[in-house]
Amino acid sequence: MSGARFEHAVAAFLRQEFGASVAAIIGFVDILLEDARKQGLEDFVPDLDRMRLAGAQLAAFIEQAVNPRIQPGKGAVDRARLRHDLRTPLNAIKGYGELLVEEARGDGREALFDDLTKVLDLADRLLGEIDKIVEFAGDGLETVGNVLQTIRPLGGADITDRHAIASPILVVDDNASNRELLSRRLRREGHSVMVVESGASALELVATESFDLVLLDLMMPGLSGFEVLCRLKADECTRHIPVIMISALDEFDSAVRCIEAGAEDYLPKPFNPILLRARIGACLEKKQLRDREQAVLEQLRVEKERSEALLLNILPRTIVERMRQGETVIADRIAEATILFSDLVDFTSIAAKRSPEQTIKLLGLLFSRFDLLAARHRIEKIKTTGDGYLVAGGLLDTRADHAVAVAEMALAMLEAVESVSQALDEPLRLRIGLHTGPLIAGVIETHKFAYDIWGDTVNTAKRMETYGLPGHVHVSATTRRALGDAFRFEPRGVLDIKGKGSMETYFLYHDI
Repeated sequence: MSGARFEHAVAAFLRQEFGASVAAIIGFVDILLEDARKQGLEDFVPDLDRMRLAGAQLAAFIEQAVNPRIQPGKGAVDRARLRHDLRTPLNAIKGYGELLVEEARGDGREALFDDLTKVLDLADRLLGEIDKIVEFAGDGLETVGNVLQTIRPLGGADITDRHAIASPILVVDDNASNRELLSRRLRREGHSVMVVESGASALELVATESFDLVLLDLMMPGLSGFEVLCRLKADECTRHIPVIMISALDEFDSAVRCIEAGAEDYLPKPFNPILLRARIGACLEKKQLRDREQAVLEQLRVEKERSEALLLNILPRTIVERMRQGETVIADRIAEATILFSDLVDFTSIAAKRSPEQTIKLLGLLFSRFDLLAARHRIEKIKTTGDGYLVAGGLLDTRADHAVAVAEMALAMLEAVESVSQALDEPLRLRIGLHTGPLIAGVIETHKFAYDIWGDTVNTAKRMETYGLPGHVHVSATTRRALGDAFRFEPRGVLDIKGKGSMETYFLYHDI
């Protein structure tokens, strides 16, 4: 175990044991100084300054422990001297603090008591731990040694023992020797490497090639490495690529700015090959984990979209949003809506002549066109029932033209059926019924969610379809009045509506 390594371990221990408490003492004394000056307690300031100085001396002593006098193999520890060095400034802090407490109590100035008490408590605690620290410095050397033996130093075997993740890496450096050295080391570890000598070339290459890591020189003529880093991280397509900055400029501010700009790491030149290999391995492992995470997230997104699409085939979007917001019972009374029922004429005999696959294909072709028409006219598809198709206008919005929209869709549905009939060489005919009025709409929660509508308006629309003629749109008098003069109508006659008496009905035709 090297002496230097041991010294660093002792220094780390002293900082850990004393550093935080000493910093707290100095911080409270600074607050006391501010408060004393604000409150006009100038006679307190000299003793507080002495406490602040003692705290600074104690902090400086701990910092000097980076080069401790205690080293293994150099004889016994001077415990008395170590105890003296630690105790002297603490006694000063405690002594001056106690004097201030007495003066404050005697003058009736208790405003500073709380913070003075905290400082004295911290000093007492550190004084009580001095023996432990001194004991550690003497007999505890073995503890430090054991820790350092556990974390063994790196050797030549560490360069070849680990198996690197073979990855495509881009090396960007204006110095040919650096490019050659880095690329040879990386290729020996199984990576595929591309090298460029300028920032502009790097940006062009990253735009067309895929890399798992970029090793980027900071100081380059033209476009600097920092500018390249900023552009990479500003681009949505390249910000995920990890970047390690490598520079001969071993400067704290540059390292911080690069990390802030998105660099994974910052290594000074000349770089330690073992450290460089470890940093590259860590970056590639994180990149691999991020790629897996993104793949999982993308799969979840696709599944969510698929589930969303399936849900929207069952329920209207506004209903889905209401359920997501926590509504458990969705039931609405609609003052006025227009309902459309349609039914293929003699579909049973048509299906009997076809295979199940052909029947499903026919209905799929027809209903997909109806779905497009419903979306185009902003009408809500409620459901299909066998060869029947049910839609409603005016359910989920307050549009005043719902009757017109449904009427236009009805006429377009007749044209769609005629088109499919010609394409399949199959005589298809459609009956359509329309009625306008109040109804109830809501979601039934059984084993499967279902958005449905109920009421006399729905029943009447179904009767309009049932008693209509093939190839026609049969509308009630109520719908006729709602449509006004926007369409051409032909009186059909009187239809007996159960529970409502008789009603004039009409056939609907294209606009005049």
